[in-house]
Amino acid sequence: MLCQLSINNYAIVRFLELDFRPGMTSITGETGAGKSIAIDALGLCLGNRSDASSVRPGAGKAEISARFSVDDIPLAKRWLEDNDLDAEHECILRRTINADGRSRAYINGNPVPLQQLKSLGQLLVGIHGQHAHHAMLKSEHQLTLLDSYANHKLLLENVAKSYQRYKQTQSELKRLQQSSQERIARKQLLQYQVEELDEFALQPGEFDEIEAEHKRLANGSALIENCQQGLYLLSEGEDANVESLLNKAVMLADELKDYDPELESIGNMLNEALISVQESAAELQRYQSHLELDPEHFAQLEQRMSQAMQLARKHIVSPQELVAHHTKLKQELDAIDGDNSKLEGIEQELEASRQAYIAQAQKLSQSRSRYAKELDKLVTQSIKELNMPKGKFTIDVNFCEQTMSPLGSDSVEFLVTTNPGQPLQPISKVASGGELSRIGLGIQVITARKVSTPTLIFDEVDVGISGPTAAVVGRMLRQLGESTQVFCVTHLPQVAGNGHQHMFVNKANKGGQTETSMTSLDADQRIEELARLLGGDTITTNTLANAKELLQH
Repeated sequence: MLCQLSINNYAIVRFLELDFRPGMTSITGETGAGKSIAIDALGLCLGNRSDASSVRPGAGKAEISARFSVDDIPLAKRWLEDNDLDAEHECILRRTINADGRSRAYINGNPVPLQQLKSLGQLLVGIHGQHAHHAMLKSEHQLTLLDSYANHKLLLENVAKSYQRYKQTQSELKRLQQSSQERIARKQLLQYQVEELDEFALQPGEFDEIEAEHKRLANGSALIENCQQGLYLLSEGEDANVESLLNKAVMLADELKDYDPELESIGNMLNEALISVQESAAELQRYQSHLELDPEHFAQLEQRMSQAMQLARKHIVSPQELVAHHTKLKQELDAIDGDNSKLEGIEQELEASRQAYIAQAQKLSQSRSRYAKELDKLVTQSIKELNMPKGKFTIDVNFCEQTMSPLGSDSVEFLVTTNPGQPLQPISKVASGGELSRIGLGIQVITARKVSTPTLIFDEVDVGISGPTAAVVGRMLRQLGESTQVFCVTHLPQVAGNGHQHMFVNKANKGGQTETSMTSLDADQRIEELARLLGGDTITTNTLANAKELLQH
């Protein structure tokens, strides 16, 4: 529960430090005194949006801190532990707003993003504003109220996840379908290109081999002529050749070594040279004998090389890259065929995800229908107590399989009749302003009982209610305060008198500046304040007596 609220330099508040207790706390004050300022300040601690106007004029910054006891709030304790912000038995939220509008948030002294502050705040406090019943006219808000009462958090999460999977699959299908025509055109081109390259069937390294052989055959005459000339010089020349000259040199070296043994090495080297020349001549002879000028084979080579170069130019690659490019095109063609298969698979997956979503949405719808009947009875009973004895309330839940959203496939409508003989009609068409206020308040109180939030704030939710109805509202809020900490900003003495404690808001001018203060009233002060609410500025014996009577619970 909320134990303490400290406010510094916020709006027209210079400084407030308020201690709170369990039960129902009534908050009253004159019109314009700033009864909602403390609640607005608390809202900043809970993550509401702030701006520079939040800072008291002349001050450098506003600072609000709220201290909560979390011993009886397991969800909040778990959240703090999960986020490494645990502080034993309590939790302190703090918010500072600079004069330039920038703000900082803290949990137990640790700076945190505003979203974290808001996430934790939802587990600590629930705020019901004075215009909440107007929002009740909207179908989406009616759905939210029903889900809050039924605590559909898990079911809603399952539906939202199923819906997200369905939408993702639908987007993928749409993407594949949109590119289908492009893929068809691309596939036709690829099929033609791959078939052409398949037919040519160039092998890895083949072009380099063709190019080398083409070059050899193209220079065949020169090769033959040079081979013959080389053989002539090495061994076949009639007048002189290298082999015969080396033979003579070897013979001379053999004679010389007889005269001087040191010349033996020269003879050895000449012998090695002679052997090399003989082997070279033999190799050249073999090469020449196998060298054939085949014009038909040369033409075939020239044609294949020309086709390879033509295909390479067509695909804007080098002839050496043509084989790798061929492989790449086949892979792309296979991928397109895979996309077509994937398209069929995605269509099946989309239908499966739709069925999964419908199954989850039906579970949610069935639960909504069950809790709607329960809420029908409670709200009908509540509005009868709120001076609508012939009133009847019901919630119409309609499931439509074609309607898909993260919130399910239901349309929810609040129907009401306030007079006997009248059929049930949408609440927006039947209820007057006062009736709408009473119905809205009844729903808020009933749903608040089901919500695990330990602190509830009702900010002038009793607008449009008076007389005996106000007394019933007060008793309802007091009963709620027996199990939950309740704050009620009100202008009705019948409601204020039901509080377990009472706080008074006052606005005064000090030193040319306006300041708002909030004080806790004792028993005598409460009687005076209730008398003021009953009779205005003039407090009489009768109003005091009526005030005392309001406090006798």
